[in-house]
Amino acid sequence: MSSYNGVPVPTDGRAIEFKNGQFVVPDNPIIPFIEGDGTGRDIWKASRRVFDAAVEKAFGGKRRIVWYEVFAGEKAFRQFGEWLPQGTIDAIKEFRIAIKGPLTTPVGGGIRSLNVALRQILNLYACWRPVKYIPGVPSPVRHPERMNITIFRENTEDVYAGIEWAEGTPQAKRLIDFVNALLTEDKIKKQVRADSGIGIKPISITGTEQLVRRALRYALAHGTKTVTLVHK
Repeated sequence: MSSYNGVPVPTDGRAIEFKNGQFVVPDNPIIPFIEGDGTGRDIWKASRRVFDAAVEKAFGGKRRIVWYEVFAGEKAFRQFGEWLPQGTIDAIKEFRIAIKGPLTTPVGGGIRSLNVALRQILNLYACWRPVKYIPGVPSPVRHPERMNITIFRENTEDVYAGIEWAEGTPQAKRLIDFVNALLTEDKIKKQVRADSGIGIKPISITGTEQLVRRALRYALAHGTKTVTLVHK
């Protein structure tokens, strides 16, 4: 497509491709960005300067990012009457890589969390966090140079599933009655209080296995010696 949300796609960049299990990044990749709400605007302006400077430093001007704004949150609602326009989702799928600033949580119905909505729609199941010491940076530990781990946290299930009903709603009452009946049937001496809000935290074999596969693939590709599984 030549535009998303009515904003023309930059003509001086190319989309990142995915071939044979690998990202193929051109010298001028188009990367969509969501500015964010509140402090997100300031954070994004500073972050963009850092990203551009890092690319300039690393590639000596031979490569650069072509930024392309897409919309979510308050800015999207003001312009399009939607918190998360379909054009934004389509653009992220098309260009494969995107970045966003902090987003507000709409009040009064609709999407409860835009961050969770993006994770669910795009199946962003892995929260991928590399942790490595950078020489010269102060650290409170004795041997910070030994720190080199990569954390993969499941990002769409459990509390992130977003399956919740507020206290006092008919849905919450029906679920409380159902659960209390099961507890009585199983002779478990517990009951959910009638004035409770309810949240369901599903954890599936499917979701667990895809996260573990992602971590194992990373470990094999990078020669990591150990993989540790942690749960709560």
